[in-house]
Amino acid sequence: MKMLMVMALVIALAALVLIGIYNKLVALRNRFKNAFAQIDVQLKRRYDLIPNLVETAKGYMAHERQTLEAVIAARSQAVSANQRAAANPGDAAAMQGLMGAEGMLSGALGKLFALAEQYPNLKANETMARLMEELTSTENKIAFARQAYNDSVMIYNTSRESFPAVMIAGMFGFQAAVLFEVKTEAEREAVKVKF
Repeated sequence: MKMLMVMALVIALAALVLIGIYNKLVALRNRFKNAFAQIDVQLKRRYDLIPNLVETAKGYMAHERQTLEAVIAARSQAVSANQRAAANPGDAAAMQGLMGAEGMLSGALGKLFALAEQYPNLKANETMARLMEELTSTENKIAFARQAYNDSVMIYNTSRESFPAVMIAGMFGFQAAVLFEVKTEAEREAVKVKF
């Protein structure tokens, strides 16, 4: 009889440990998804600023149509990639697509800003200066949000790969999350905003 009670107690304790590990993994997964939502908010703000920036520049840079169209196309790709990633921040392919699209958008914006330097009237435009200031602020917020996301992902991945959580993670389908990293040197450079 005593042996049955001891076994029941051991099984109950094991069940409590498993429940605790499962709940911790759920909480950490939700934390990194919330951290991605913060990136999403800032990216949407950035995407909303870009058409205003292009529209303001359009009047001054009429013969730079190819650059302006490249910015709009890169923005469109980034918006689509962001929607896929926001739907499931744990999807590695969606996150890779977002990182690539963001790199292309940063490159296109860099070209736009480099060309804008050649137009003194555009540099002096109050609307353009305000938009550039907002974009700079947004870029900083994106950087902070990415850092918070990557920290959350690192904690989640470390927890899901630690023993005995790795067994629970495998049984219940807790997939590894992907860091929001910059892959190329060109993408590592922040968009330079000088006016």
